[in-house]
Amino acid sequence: MAASSPWAGGRPPALARLLLLLSLLTLPAGRSGAARAGGKGSSVYPAAVVYPHHSRQISWKPRVFLYQNFLSYDEANHLISLARAELKRSAVADNMSGKSTLSEVRTSSGTFLRKGQDPIVESIEDKIAAWTFLPKENGEDIQVLRYKHGEKYEPHYDYFTDNVNTVRGGHRYATVLLYLTDVEEGGETVFPLAEEFDDGKDATLSECSQKGIAVKPRRGDALLFFNLSPDGTTDSMSLHAGCPVIKGEKWSATKWIRVASFDKVHHTRGNCTDENESCAKWAALGECIKNPEYMVGTATLPGYCRRSCNVC
Repeated sequence: MAASSPWAGGRPPALARLLLLLSLLTLPAGRSGAARAGGKGSSVYPAAVVYPHHSRQISWKPRVFLYQNFLSYDEANHLISLARAELKRSAVADNMSGKSTLSEVRTSSGTFLRKGQDPIVESIEDKIAAWTFLPKENGEDIQVLRYKHGEKYEPHYDYFTDNVNTVRGGHRYATVLLYLTDVEEGGETVFPLAEEFDDGKDATLSECSQKGIAVKPRRGDALLFFNLSPDGTTDSMSLHAGCPVIKGEKWSATKWIRVASFDKVHHTRGNCTDENESCAKWAALGECIKNPEYMVGTATLPGYCRRSCNVC
């Protein structure tokens, strides 16, 4: 006689199936990669799974939250490996024209990773959306950054004061910083205008981070802060900076999240053309994001590659 199923009828009842599903969702950290039990993570963090108790409030003015162990070590190392060969000097947006320019205000090197570039990148994007409760389509491409000794990003805002950079999705509503490496000294993210939050001062923080509140970069941690107030106005307290690296090297990744979809722009009818035969190639290389003024343009002054940038 063939071995019979332990369940009547050969199939587990609904309650048993539910218990089995719950057991899979609560595997120990060493099996699921959901947390680092006192040390290194080894597996890819499950997509769109977040644990609220890992997140804590750092400040309310501005709104800043820290999620410890958001990424596994594998995920952090994967983002670095994708970006390492593509790094270029980081630029800033000019306050008047919106054009990207090189500046001593920002001395890091970086590159963008396409949305959904591979399954790991996509799972990280899913997880950011799940944590922030903000639509995935509102996010820009992830920017990976490297800060070597002495490199920094002086105090700045992530929202814009020009009309060029808000064409796709409006203002940057929120920012998520992913720390991909530990930094021996320096490299903190500091909010110099923040109202003090009674959370104790870390004696290991550098001099740059002593005013306001600061977060020390630790591999796998994620920092979420909001650039706009709940009523949609810009939050002047969201001024922040990346302190100079004193010892070691800092790798981080940034996901900016807009108030609306970043994937499509609604312009006036017409002008949905490519004015250059290289538009499709440039779009594939990420120029729609790196050079939006030329590629996309604005509603009143359309860019030259709007069809390839999929904005009409």
